[in-house]
Amino acid sequence: MKYDAIIIGSGLGGLACAHILARHGMRVLVLEQGAQAGGCMQSYRRGNLDFDTGFHYVGGLGENESLYEAFRELNLLHLPWYKMDERFDRISIDNKTHCFAQGFENFVTTLGEDFPEERAGLEKLAELLQSSSANLVSHDAFERQSKISALQYLNSIINNPILIDVLCTPASVKGEIFKASLPLFTFLHENSGCIESAWRLRGSGNMIVHSLMNDILRMDGEIILKARVTELTVIDRRITKAICEDGRTYEADTFISDAHPASTMDMIRSNLGIYRKRLSSLNNTNGIFTVSLVLKPCALRYFNWNYYLVEENKTIMISCRVPEDGTDYVTQIDLLMPIPNNINNWSQEYDVFKNTLADQCITASERLIPHLSKMVTKRYVSTPLTYNRFTLTPDGSAFGIRKDYHNPMMTFLSPRTPLQNLFLTGQSLMLHGVHGVTMTAFETCRNIINK
Repeated sequence: MKYDAIIIGSGLGGLACAHILARHGMRVLVLEQGAQAGGCMQSYRRGNLDFDTGFHYVGGLGENESLYEAFRELNLLHLPWYKMDERFDRISIDNKTHCFAQGFENFVTTLGEDFPEERAGLEKLAELLQSSSANLVSHDAFERQSKISALQYLNSIINNPILIDVLCTPASVKGEIFKASLPLFTFLHENSGCIESAWRLRGSGNMIVHSLMNDILRMDGEIILKARVTELTVIDRRITKAICEDGRTYEADTFISDAHPASTMDMIRSNLGIYRKRLSSLNNTNGIFTVSLVLKPCALRYFNWNYYLVEENKTIMISCRVPEDGTDYVTQIDLLMPIPNNINNWSQEYDVFKNTLADQCITASERLIPHLSKMVTKRYVSTPLTYNRFTLTPDGSAFGIRKDYHNPMMTFLSPRTPLQNLFLTGQSLMLHGVHGVTMTAFETCRNIINK
């Protein structure tokens, strides 16, 4: 059987593309190398609890906001979304806490209370953030902002270095930013959605994955797990078929890869010249070190915001799971910290590294949650090596290719490739995170459907 479109990879980008194309009447097939769909969106189960990997909160889901229409079309608004507190991100630097607030005016007012002399600069930034949320995939804005350093821009409107650190903190986890190379375009889109409105799920990120999968199947699409694509056959600059590791072969008119672009190139044995060299030369973002904690009953009351602890050039995000048992007490919290992948294989050294760093994260987090270590009954630790094992992402990167304002045309990728019927999607393109990957999927499909 020949399909209209084959999607390689079942991360959020791949499932969103399959959903969009199936809704437009195309016969789609999703090939997933793992035993579970979802990519970085998937959850894992230990005992009777689900633990998230890449999903913790998302922005712009209020009516008429930046992600609302996209999630409506993907039939994701029916999920049990839970709006976070007005002051949704609380950032601790030098023993003081500063807050990001929902709503662009509130954002200015709240930070302006701590930094009154910087109000004019905050108003300029908020105006730019609001414009970015209203014009999420504006190519005119991209042309301007991708070539500008976010740090240089902030320094041009803000004088207080502590405020600049505060402004960069959430993006340092959500986007694993390098301040020296971060484009203004990336910085704005890392922050604008959640400043519109910030939301958690009452439940795991697998709810998003399962909702998309169920819709795809209902629209006569197919999803095959344990189907690792190792070769994409090329004839006359077109992909003709995908060959899986076990020899299964699937044909289609159009192919979309939700795998990392460098991994996609590994599937193609034809000469792609400079394009292949370009993708193989790009740096990846760091991975995320995550400590998932199970707490004793009634030990900690639920907090409806994120904590960020910044100290010694390290940032730890503390994310709280919405209680599902009807109480006001937390069962699970996650501690997340960007780190490079310095260990390439499983070993005793790796186990020592994991446990030592987990202890350090818990101890540091006690500055914001006193006696946290005494509340813990179990903990589960994942590293960039874990991401690499389950998603095959090079270096265990959490957010794909690192964007660089020095060379935006190299580091921001188009959905189109030199092959006529091969398209890319996912967070290595223009935008990343749940917000960015969703909008990128629509951009990928627009190239296909319009054509």
